[in-house]
Amino acid sequence: MIFTNIKIFLQNICKNNLLTNTILETQKDFDIIFIQELSWLIICSIPSLLSEEGEYLVGVLNHPNWLTFSRNVSNDYDSSRVVSYFHSLIMVLFTF
Repeated sequence: MIFTNIKIFLQNICKNNLLTNTILETQKDFDIIFIQELSWLIICSIPSLLSEEGEYLVGVLNHPNWLTFSRNVSNDYDSSRVVSYFHSLIMVLFTF
């Protein structure tokens, strides 16, 4: 299957979470959004065998209309510099 007229949006946000949320809310006409320099947030603390306090679960902002893709992070200093958001409607097309 060949897709035509895919609209892509690319933005460097300089680790501004408010800007990330604004882009995900307002740019619904685009199919794919690439965001550079995201701010990685501590989502919660999870149980750990190595520490009594637990370990932090770190991630990026999620939105119900977008599926988030990034590469696996091997350590704290190796965070992904670009995260891809695919609109949920385009993901429905990929499943057929």
